[in-house]
Amino acid sequence: MSRCELSGKGPVVKNLVSHSNIKTKFLAQPNVQRKQVYSNALGRLITLQVATSTIRDMEHVGGFDAYVLNQSDKVLSKRALTSKRKIQALLKRKKNTSAAPRAAKAARPAKGK
Repeated sequence: MSRCELSGKGPVVKNLVSHSNIKTKFLAQPNVQRKQVYSNALGRLITLQVATSTIRDMEHVGGFDAYVLNQSDKVLSKRALTSKRKIQALLKRKKNTSAAPRAAKAARPAKGK
């Protein structure tokens, strides 16, 4: 019973319908693969169990970081959630350090002519 750690996709119960319209319960498993995805913000690889459809979605959105930041916390696994928290903290730190030089420039008096 595998489950995607990023999208939460899991097994689904379906009906196999024969030519004579007999319905038989069928458990459809998602195509989950163990993949190493690269986080640009963290600068390292993260190993997760990810559905192949989620891999396509990540590529469409713009990579692992963008996909994880847009996902809700309810769907993500514990490993993916810790990665999301680390990325958020790193981006917040970068934002604060880049704002500090601008604030210092604004506080300086302008050179008069």
